[in-house]
Amino acid sequence: MQKSILIIATALTATSCASIPTFQPDAHLPSSPDSWSSAADGSGAIAAQDWVESLGAPRLAALVDEALATNPGLAQSLARYEVASASARIAGASHLPSLNLGSEYTRTEPHQGSGVDSFSLGLTSSWEVDLWGRVRDGSNASTLDAEAAADDLGGARLSIAGLVAKGWLGLIEARQQSELAERDVERSQSSLNLTERRFARGLARSSDVRTARSALASSEAALASRQRVETAAARSLETLLGRYPSGQIARDGDFPEISSLAGVGAPGDLLVRRPDVRAAERRLVAAGLRADAAGKALFPSLTLRGGTGSGGTDVADLFDVDTLISNLTASIAAPIFSGGRLRAQRDQAEANARLQVATYVSTVLTAWQEAENAIYADEILARRVTSLEQAFDEAAEAEALVTRQYSSGVATIFDLLNAQSRRISAESQYISARRDRATNRVDLYLAIAGDFFAAPSADPAAQTGE
Repeated sequence: MQKSILIIATALTATSCASIPTFQPDAHLPSSPDSWSSAADGSGAIAAQDWVESLGAPRLAALVDEALATNPGLAQSLARYEVASASARIAGASHLPSLNLGSEYTRTEPHQGSGVDSFSLGLTSSWEVDLWGRVRDGSNASTLDAEAAADDLGGARLSIAGLVAKGWLGLIEARQQSELAERDVERSQSSLNLTERRFARGLARSSDVRTARSALASSEAALASRQRVETAAARSLETLLGRYPSGQIARDGDFPEISSLAGVGAPGDLLVRRPDVRAAERRLVAAGLRADAAGKALFPSLTLRGGTGSGGTDVADLFDVDTLISNLTASIAAPIFSGGRLRAQRDQAEANARLQVATYVSTVLTAWQEAENAIYADEILARRVTSLEQAFDEAAEAEALVTRQYSSGVATIFDLLNAQSRRISAESQYISARRDRATNRVDLYLAIAGDFFAAPSADPAAQTGE
């Protein structure tokens, strides 16, 4: 009997596996150049450095470590990875036979006479022979899902680090803008005091006093607005850190000094470096395997079942070899009619595979776009910072000159207010430009999936024991 079953299984495998169609969706990507079109001096190999540490802010590194240990969004990604990993183990178990041990006790009470006790103990096993590779395809697809979830977790860690870095830079800008607004209020108060003294000596008109008071009120309103923005930035960063958003996080530090751009790799590097691209590729392959498995569900299946057991009217009979009964059966089942369900499932799986192809291509193109934009903006923003720094210096000198002229009666109150407004605007733009350049450098590190090293205790992946 066993020999016959093996012959059937071998024959089915040999005659059919070679003819099973394999669904292989193709991802058509545009050819990538050897270097970035926006990198004028070449790309160079991606530097193996901690980009968080390269920003030169120990406080930022501590904040990133804290966020990686406490951010709730990252905890969600970790949980999704654990779910996918467990699902992969469940799917892998389908390769192996199932083995179950059962026992039963029955008491029969006849209408007349004494009752009869019966005992049984049995061991049963079942195994679906993977003739067409359907079970294997499903298992491999689940393994790829788990690997994609691991990539998602890595991408989430990178994203959280970037969000914290940009939140920290935003808080620095908000604090400096608030400090600028505070100085503007002080300057406006000084201008009002000067105007009132000149008015008392008959050197200024009452309209000049009112104009100075209006300027002071406007400066105070601007300060209130800046303080609101600063508090909101603090609360946003605290939320990323998993803290209560009290708005009390320390405001210290300055923008990092941004060095010249180097070591950004080539477009092809992103296909293996970026976690989102790797995850999309794995999901594409997994979808193809599931489409294969759905197609193979239309073919016959072979299941082997076996069992052995013993029993009798006494407990001792359970362990009596003379009462052992064994059986082995093989069943072949082929779907004939299911209302089109199996074919619809196959079509659904193939459509999903094509969807994953489009998703993969879109993910790669977006990755290239983000990197090109960040590389191009790096030089543009560097020139903008330099120009605005010069504009601020000149505006500050002009303000100081007009202030002296107004004190001596040469300039008007409108000349003074105009000079002050230009200086405030130039300094505000200079602060924002420094923040923009630092933020763009973070975006570049995110685009090329730059390396960073969190403290071991702050690495959620380490908690999985994988």
